Amino acid sequence: MPQVDLLECFDNPQPPQREYVIEHVAEEFTSLCPKTGHPDFGTVSLRYAPVDKCVELKSLKLYYQSFRNEGIFYEAVTNRIADDLARAMNPRWLVVTTHWKGRGGIRSTIRVEIGAVPPHERTR
Repeated sequence: MPQVDLLECFDNPQPPQREYVIEHVAEEFTSLCPKTGHPDFGTVSLRYAPVDKCVELKSLKLYYQSFRNEGIFYEAVTNRIADDLARAMNPRWLVVTTHWKGRGGIRSTIRVEIGAVPPHERTR
């Protein structure tokens, strides 16, 4: 299973009342197709507005890498990442979007929103 205990957070260096957006893009995400066992390759984009905590990048990278040998569908990956990060940071809102490389001529994009995502962030 993905290792949520790898996620580390640090105190938001800005006052909690200041809303700003952080975006992290991991371009080399890998998991396994649960049907075929073949690798799935994708990009994970995380956008969030922190309150008290921000995710530390090395821990985020290691957490993402813990999916490498996991047989899991795209939809489950995206929802799991969103849920784990929301629990770890408790942001105002967050959006996790996964873009999967094509297989059989089909590419997939999965998007999960948690919290009160502003309308202008929904169109990104």
